[in-house]
Amino acid sequence: MVRVCSVHDVPDPGALRVEVPTPSGTVAVAVVRDEDGGLHAISDTCSHQAVSLSEGDVEGCMIECWLHGSAFDLRTGRPSALPAVHPVPVYALAVDGDDVLVDATADIGPAAEAR
Repeated sequence: MVRVCSVHDVPDPGALRVEVPTPSGTVAVAVVRDEDGGLHAISDTCSHQAVSLSEGDVEGCMIECWLHGSAFDLRTGRPSALPAVHPVPVYALAVDGDDVLVDATADIGPAAEAR
């Protein structure tokens, strides 16, 4: 896991785009704070089109793509609103003091099994 930001950098609720280094390059990740204050790490790229999810709105434990309105569950990556039909990767996230740590080397979401 690598440090990607401070807990205080993430809007409440809202999302922050970060670039996470991996052995094969960098991965764009949205670090998202849901309406209950929980933190999540998902791919920052909508599976419908290459649009940044971190620019969308957070409602409950969902993030909505600002361009076409697809919504994704922050825990599973599964879409709950069209036009997206494919899930987005979910990554491991940990908090150590004030630091947010993310491991973007593998999709840990339950939706990964469906891919």
